Amino acid sequence: MSVSAAQADVFYREVVEHSTVWGIRDANGFPAPDTPQGRAMPFWSLRSRAEGIIATVPAYASCEVVGLPLGEWRARWLPGLRRDGIRVGLNWSGDRATGFDLPAEDVERNIAARKTL
Repeated sequence: MSVSAAQADVFYREVVEHSTVWGIRDANGFPAPDTPQGRAMPFWSLRSRAEGIIATVPAYASCEVVGLPLGEWRARWLPGLRRDGIRVGLNWSGDRATGFDLPAEDVERNIAARKTL
């Protein structure tokens, strides 16, 4: 399993366990940079993961961490991201903040499957 795949697996497990998704934002809002698959908005399964990106990736140094209740994120954020054609970045990590970027509908399906286990 690749590092990105492992981070995605951990993302689903931790957001279901803690019922919170963590994003980052600055004065311009939540970042959604271009990736090889198109624009993606990153989210993390733990506050400490998001804080680590802010601390190590210069492009995100001016951001603050924002906690989002899982139910709200699923009901409002994922449909909005799908409508806008923005992929969901799962637990991006490393000095370049990279990882899996999936369509919002895939993320919702994967979370729903975890919640029924």
